[in-house]
Amino acid sequence: MKFLKFFQGKVKEPVPEAEGLAAYRRNGDVAVLGALYEPYMDMVFGVCFQYLRDEDESKDAVMQIFEKLVADLKQHEVSNFKSWLHSVARNHCLMKLRVSRITVGAESVDDREQELQIGALYDEDTLALDGQLNALDECLQKLVSEQRISIELFYLQNKCYRDIAGETGFEMGKVKSYIQNGKRKLKICIENNGSY
Repeated sequence: MKFLKFFQGKVKEPVPEAEGLAAYRRNGDVAVLGALYEPYMDMVFGVCFQYLRDEDESKDAVMQIFEKLVADLKQHEVSNFKSWLHSVARNHCLMKLRVSRITVGAESVDDREQELQIGALYDEDTLALDGQLNALDECLQKLVSEQRISIELFYLQNKCYRDIAGETGFEMGKVKSYIQNGKRKLKICIENNGSY
């Protein structure tokens, strides 16, 4: 991960995370962000490798996630950087896997080395994935609006409870409740939605 070596030495003293995040939001100094990110690079690499099972892809993902943080942390106020970063890394990898499975016909990650057959885009795995995605969309629409909005902001836009409460006007304790209850209802709905 040599790319962050560029930032080493630019920030003189370690800054507490909360102060560093606030400073980055104020002035957009990428060196400050690099100093905040560097201690977590091994964790991010580990998360990526757990999902992607490829060393080079995981290294690329570490850099892509840093690039994503450059924009995201200007907009989001993050209270627990480590757990938020873990979620961002996990979601980044899940999205990469989702895109690659749709593109290569839902082959398992371990089978990607095999040559892609022309008809693979329409195999049973792809149809099952499409069915799952359709079921998820349908079930999301069945949730009460507070649950749906909270889940979409939390999982799809990686927003923290405080950001969701600020955007929606919901109480912070309610946001957590909406997400937990919505997740439970989604699981039940998807399980009842056929053989997905």
